[in-house]
Amino acid sequence: MKIGLIGLGVMGYRIGANLVKEGKLDGVYNRSEEKSRQFEKEFGVKAFNSIEETVENSDVIITMLSDDNAVGSTMEKVIPLSKGKVVVDMSTISPRLSISLAKKVEENGGFMLDAPVIGTSIMVEQKKLVVMVGGNKEKFDDIRPILESTASTTIYMGKNGSGLYAKLVNNLLLGAYVVAMGEAFNFGVTAGLEKEQVEEVLTKLSSARSPTTELKVPKLVSQDYSTQFATKHMRKDLEIIQGEATARSVITPMSSLALQFYRIAESLGLSEDDFCSVYEVFRRFSKRP
Repeated sequence: MKIGLIGLGVMGYRIGANLVKEGKLDGVYNRSEEKSRQFEKEFGVKAFNSIEETVENSDVIITMLSDDNAVGSTMEKVIPLSKGKVVVDMSTISPRLSISLAKKVEENGGFMLDAPVIGTSIMVEQKKLVVMVGGNKEKFDDIRPILESTASTTIYMGKNGSGLYAKLVNNLLLGAYVVAMGEAFNFGVTAGLEKEQVEEVLTKLSSARSPTTELKVPKLVSQDYSTQFATKHMRKDLEIIQGEATARSVITPMSSLALQFYRIAESLGLSEDDFCSVYEVFRRFSKRP
């Protein structure tokens, strides 16, 4: 199978690199041509000039894009050319949008699977992503070896949209958890504890410690907000959750509140920083000892 990748952002670039190393990538396309030319130069993989050229020269098209608008506008160009193709969308977007796009692809003689990931850019580099897939089971079996080239766990969740709903379950908890983590860290420091003492509590002693505290609390100590997962993306995912919850008449008070903190963080200029920078909302608006 010829494989093309559309989207060379923080995650897409690294996913592409993993596929190249496994001999499973034939070409890339990025809206910013500079990125695709850089990838071509670094890995010797063809940089396509358009979405249409990517689709025409690929049997499997992987997309890793930022949001609903990016996926929707890309798929407008993919769908007319999708007959006999398999589209694997690894973006995190609205499940309802993904389901509607998958239906259009299928009506045109192709298949679309949603395959969002759990993991940061570091986990991509370590090939430790978790990929959760929704869509046609037979096509999942076909493309699974491709996904396993960049992930430690690849799991079939069910019909179209199922992978995305599973991803949103994770990010609902993660988004609220990191807000609470920032609040707890700030509370400890303003109470007079040393940052390192609070770090030890949260990463080693707490019954609520987790891989997330191990990864993010040291960043709070040093106020290192280098991006593993951007604030704007967590805000976007929580907005998707609110939209889905509203459509289904499901109450989601914790993630709804957490969303407001990420919006405030963005208003402070932290949109592109790691989402643990939400701690700054607490730090900047609290009286320091």
